[in-house]
Amino acid sequence: MDKLLNLIGLAQKAGRLAVGEEPTGAAARARDARLILVAADAAENSVRRVRHFADAGQCLWCRIGADKDALGRAVGRSSCAMLAVTDIGFAEAVAKKLAESDEAHYGEAAKRLTIKAAR
Repeated sequence: MDKLLNLIGLAQKAGRLAVGEEPTGAAARARDARLILVAADAAENSVRRVRHFADAGQCLWCRIGADKDALGRAVGRSSCAMLAVTDIGFAEAVAKKLAESDEAHYGEAAKRLTIKAAR
């Protein structure tokens, strides 16, 4: 999980993340979001919104094992329930890290993002 959070922090430093509900929704609606990540302890209402954002932006979303505090620390905040990765390279790398930790749960998302990145 630490490698995943470090990769997310690197994407934040590169300016390739939309962090928080409003920026994530805006990135999804603009079809800039490639992958939306949701913290493990995010409220069900937040997860419902993420599903809606992902459908609107035609992107993938995943619930990760990190809690809101850990995800927030990775992006330089106190807490973060959701974020959108806007760069296809970072999205593919994040999906691969997730698939390494749990192939059964995240393998399909990693394959789909690998195909999108190749285009």
